[in-house]
Amino acid sequence: MQAHQLVTEYLRLGLAFDRLEEGFVDAYTGDPALRRDVQNAPAPQPRDLARRAADLRSGLAEAGLAPQRTEFLDVHLRALETSARKFAGDDIGFVDEVRAYFDVDIAPGDEQDYRDAHRQMDEVLAGDGSLAERVAAHRRTDEIPPERLSACVEAFSGALRELVRDKYPLPDHEHVTYEVVGDKPWSGFNYYLGNFHSRVAINSDLKQHMAQLPHLIAHESYPGHHTEHCRKEAGLVAAGQAEQTLFLVNTPQCLMAEGLADLALRSIVGPGWGKWAQEIYADLGLRFDGERAERLSTASAGLLGVRQDAALLLHDRHRDADEVAEFLQRWSLVTPDRARQSLRFLSSPLWRAYISTYVEGYRLLGGWLDRAPDADDRADRFRRLLDEPLTPGAVRAM
Repeated sequence: MQAHQLVTEYLRLGLAFDRLEEGFVDAYTGDPALRRDVQNAPAPQPRDLARRAADLRSGLAEAGLAPQRTEFLDVHLRALETSARKFAGDDIGFVDEVRAYFDVDIAPGDEQDYRDAHRQMDEVLAGDGSLAERVAAHRRTDEIPPERLSACVEAFSGALRELVRDKYPLPDHEHVTYEVVGDKPWSGFNYYLGNFHSRVAINSDLKQHMAQLPHLIAHESYPGHHTEHCRKEAGLVAAGQAEQTLFLVNTPQCLMAEGLADLALRSIVGPGWGKWAQEIYADLGLRFDGERAERLSTASAGLLGVRQDAALLLHDRHRDADEVAEFLQRWSLVTPDRARQSLRFLSSPLWRAYISTYVEGYRLLGGWLDRAPDADDRADRFRRLLDEPLTPGAVRAM
């Protein structure tokens, strides 16, 4: 099979998964006629999709694609074969499922790390009452008044956009539209619409906090998901890598994208982001202790693995939902409602493994960025994440 034909068949295969589970195709910016053909075809059968993925993967070596493209398609076809088998009802262990989807191995974290994080958080939030009570009280004071949320979103989007356009140039007509939605299992979501335009949805069911909003906007927009989509469309897609017009849930793309996005604020603003955010809030008439927020963020980073541990408890050790919710409350120091919201995400058939993209993506890409010898090299490494079709295996090999 020739390279162009193989890539087209990969696109057909990936698009067919949206007929099995709406939302599996996160974004598609390629030929709309191809999508219509897939939508109008007979309903796909999971076993057939698994066989097609395996067949395409076996033909990669003969297709004549460049090594980087071959590696990208290889791990994504493996992920799609596994998804098809799951849809067909195959019993695949949770750890194996995560490995096949995201090209990483996962294991439970060390509760001593969580205790250390609690100790550091206790120092930042010194006072009376239990740490959980102090965290809850702090979060209440950190809530953004709902009527001010839109102004805050636009302020941080504009500030981050300017920083990104100076460092990682974007097409002149790129833009992000923000909307507030409800009844979703996530806090924010980027819908990339193509032609350098994203729609970012922010979940109104969850209280939005001043300390988290800069991270959320950086994650979804600048220099996170929107920026990555734009630069890959302007670079890889324009250069003929049509496989980059398709972004699929439960593939290594997701781990790379979420790791990049979770490192976005740290990469574009860096240390001192708290004071930077404090000045923006001050211009909006809101009081925010940026230094304290940054210290608390650093302390709580040790809790990164808690939600992945919760997923392992739920899907690997088959613990009941109440026990998993209690685990989340204990170690993440969240309210029962917030724990149940996390549990909803972890219980979703489509999203149940997805938490590993945040945990392992942050660890893998953060470790690689931290190994940069200087700030210029670190910035160049982040640019490579934005621009190149890298895979977890490729980053591990660097």
